Amino acid sequence: MSVIRPLITAAQTAGLVLGLSIFSLGLGLAVASATSANASEVKLKAGLGQSVIPTAGGKVYLRLSLKALAHEVSEDRSPLNIGLVLDRSGSMRGKRMEAAKDAARMALSRLGASDTVSLVSYNHNVQVLQPAKRLGSHASMTSAINRLKADGRTALFAGVTEGGRQVQRYLTDRQINRVILMSDGLANVGPSSPRELGRLGQELGAKGISVTTIGLGLGYNEDLMQRLALASDGNHAFAEKPEDLIRIFNAEFGDALSIAAKDIEIIIEVRAGFRPVRVLGRDAEISDSKIKLRLNQLTALNERYLIVELDASASTPAANVDVAGVEVEYLDLQSGARNRTSSRVAVEISDDKNKQLASRDNNVMSEITTQIATERSEKAVELRDRGDLKGARQLLQQNATYLKRSRSNFAAGKAPASPSALRELKKLEEESNVAADSLEAGKWAKTRKSMRYQQHKAKQRQSY
Repeated sequence: MSVIRPLITAAQTAGLVLGLSIFSLGLGLAVASATSANASEVKLKAGLGQSVIPTAGGKVYLRLSLKALAHEVSEDRSPLNIGLVLDRSGSMRGKRMEAAKDAARMALSRLGASDTVSLVSYNHNVQVLQPAKRLGSHASMTSAINRLKADGRTALFAGVTEGGRQVQRYLTDRQINRVILMSDGLANVGPSSPRELGRLGQELGAKGISVTTIGLGLGYNEDLMQRLALASDGNHAFAEKPEDLIRIFNAEFGDALSIAAKDIEIIIEVRAGFRPVRVLGRDAEISDSKIKLRLNQLTALNERYLIVELDASASTPAANVDVAGVEVEYLDLQSGARNRTSSRVAVEISDDKNKQLASRDNNVMSEITTQIATERSEKAVELRDRGDLKGARQLLQQNATYLKRSRSNFAAGKAPASPSALRELKKLEEESNVAADSLEAGKWAKTRKSMRYQQHKAKQRQSY
């Protein structure tokens, strides 16, 4: 079965999925279990949206699910190696600086004597208030936090670079290596574009260091902060008010403390008759029939999903046709071993529409819908940035309708989607409606930051 069908445009894809026609989705399902359950900490599932696709071929969306088994994660957790990077430029004066100090002190309370911590602050200059060292007593670090004062401009790039340098001083595989950046302002000293910060994130991510970015208020550059986090496989959060910082820092350290696996390498070998097109929402290396990508970390608290778009060629009816083989290798932080797990995905080809519809996996379809809706949300931001309020509003309203209709479909039948999946679709629907009504100049700054935050959460499957 050779690949012969041309790539359908993204706009056509979204419209076809909206209609949920079997041909347009061209989806199939074959969930193969993760290989041997022997001490593997990560459970892999790979499947498509339906186990039967039409002979005409079309779009096929492959979903990978990776989940660290929480009950197998030892209470004797891996140590943390954290670089706290705090903006102390002039815009942080007053309540913001005090809230940042409170959040940093709270973060210390979550750490133990075996954790490594450094504290970097920056305005137009960078200051290492506490070089990386085992935490031991909190006294010296707390004293350094208490002395923070806000003034000057914002050398964000240099601050993150120094935070990464401090983490690298004690960099090892068997611990969680993370830079946590908090800023309320625009980078205006040194490199300051999203592309430059994204490149810095890639460099740190390649070394096994993730970067969490926390934007405070309405003055920071959300594109820059989100790109920096995404490029390093880190978290991103929008703190609208200073009092939000404690909650976000608490969630961030809860996330860091629950990492069960890291340095995750994924290889997908696509079989003849299916052509790899892209991975939705993530960068990946695609060469002929092979897809390679990497995740920095996997927590025991949430499941990571990846959606891969494939193009299926026309074919004759057949059963148990191979679609792809998936291999995952990762570092198990509990044992220190590099483990492997794999899965095989197959599909049936038939023009029996009732059979196609009955074979739909509503949980897989819900995640596919989430990622397609996230792409539409990103497109709406682009339209609004170009001044096309009408186009952005119309797209967001269409997105809300698409999500509502999908939720109704996936809630029906003998095997409806899980309550949590349906709740997420409803939440995305509500967010699309709110954004559609909040595009005017006086509301746009907050709306845009909120949208970028939600887009990042959907792509990363961020837990907070």
